[in-house]
Amino acid sequence: MLRNPILPGFNPDPSILRVGDDYYIATSTFEWFPGVQIHHSKDLANWTLVTRPLTRKSQLDMRGEPDSCGVWAPCLSHDGEQFFLIFTDMKRKDGSFKDAHNYLVTAPSIKGPWSDPVYMNSSGFDPSLFHDDDGRKWFVNMLWDHRSRPLSFAGIALQEYDHAQKKLIGPVKNIFQGTDLKLVEGPHLFKRAGADGRPWYYLMTAEGGTGYDHAVTFARARQIDGPYETHPIKHILTSKDAPLNAVQRAGHGDLVETPDGNTYLVHLMGRPTTQKRRCVLGRETGIQEAYWGADDWLWVKNGPEPSVEVEVPGTRDDTEYWAEQRYSFDGDLPADFQWLRTPEPERIFRLEEGKLKLTGRESIGSWFEQALVARRQTHFSYDAEVTVEFDPVDERQFAGLTGYYSRYNFHYLAVTAHADGKRELLLMSSEASHPNGRLSFPADPVPLPQEGPVRLKIEIRGAKLQFFYAAGSARAMGNWQPMGPVLDASLLSDECGGHPQHGSFTGAFVGVACSDLNGTAREAAFSDFVYRPVHDATDRY
Repeated sequence: MLRNPILPGFNPDPSILRVGDDYYIATSTFEWFPGVQIHHSKDLANWTLVTRPLTRKSQLDMRGEPDSCGVWAPCLSHDGEQFFLIFTDMKRKDGSFKDAHNYLVTAPSIKGPWSDPVYMNSSGFDPSLFHDDDGRKWFVNMLWDHRSRPLSFAGIALQEYDHAQKKLIGPVKNIFQGTDLKLVEGPHLFKRAGADGRPWYYLMTAEGGTGYDHAVTFARARQIDGPYETHPIKHILTSKDAPLNAVQRAGHGDLVETPDGNTYLVHLMGRPTTQKRRCVLGRETGIQEAYWGADDWLWVKNGPEPSVEVEVPGTRDDTEYWAEQRYSFDGDLPADFQWLRTPEPERIFRLEEGKLKLTGRESIGSWFEQALVARRQTHFSYDAEVTVEFDPVDERQFAGLTGYYSRYNFHYLAVTAHADGKRELLLMSSEASHPNGRLSFPADPVPLPQEGPVRLKIEIRGAKLQFFYAAGSARAMGNWQPMGPVLDASLLSDECGGHPQHGSFTGAFVGVACSDLNGTAREAAFSDFVYRPVHDATDRY
């Protein structure tokens, strides 16, 4: 038995695909660059990151996009000849309007090369492409109504896509307005012969928002454009009525069939671990067994409540998940790491002499150009440490180690200088609930030697976060000194991300950052980055 999730940490909105014996899952990356994560598996149990397809400016440029905008809900498909990847680039999401631009890229192989994007539409988000067996292709997305007349989530739009012309053609039809749970989104179309041999078109959607009322809704029709009837229980997967289930926020699903005919549903999920119900690891990907009934409806095994443990074809090997990761900065940036928004990474970092050298740009949390390189937090408890070499001239230059969620939600231990030029260690903390997102300084600055490397460490044990440092002779001896009080690690969560309820969509990261608010692009060099998982009673992956 496999215990959910199958993709731990920030890996939401899964779209699954099987090509031959190979399974692929594409997940949202939002403001993190490169865009879209695609994992590969042979057995549905063991998954490896194989590519992030949106790698260049002609495909994606998110500079200026707010937190939790960027790449939403990709859909990965294959028409027998090539891979199709549909995604939204969300430019604005808060308020009455949503500027959601939908695109298509294609590739002959999962590793590329991926094409420049084809523009599809901007009428809503969560686009998906369905390849019918008659050769026609159909595009669906949720419709956004800024008037809320009667609903902002206005339904699911269907339109034909002509790949030869590389554009949508024909009329647009709203084929499904959802159920009384509302907030219909995340559509995927499927086709399957019924017991009588006649085909059914099936429409899977997400409803209830991406919080604790999230659900997978199922409907069917004899014609692709409807009318669609809703499943007898409406929501074939949800944990909204099971608050004690370890798998929460279950929704936004997709289907895959194994070569021997078994059906599985992958879905978004979260694992709140504190009394405050905060999901520090963000929205993850889970899996459920499903089956087709004699009534031609899909049912989740033991559903609609999600199962924590699921039988899949393979047996998971957790060795790599629990292994200490020591990252080398020779050659390319290690695959675990991403940066924020910019398609021009050469302006914010380079790898040289075995070190990651960050070029100081704007402040941490900038929506435009900040030098922050980080990896996902994938464990409830872990240690991370790094050596930083940095010679700041004043207080507007700082570089160090951060636990980061978003612009107003981070904890940051940085090497900086006072106005007199003397180096010091500064602990900064930010939470969205603080008035105007202002920084707090949980501890007095600590004087540092005027030159030489400094070793920084972050320890997270569930909701508790503690920074440490070692400088001078203490660094050589591994003599760690605590910096500041124990901080609240649960602030680095969806529930504290600074948006209205259920409006923050990423997850906690740990990484390195460098800012030069003087505009002189001062560099910091980082080396010997270690991420060390720590077994915790709550971390039963």
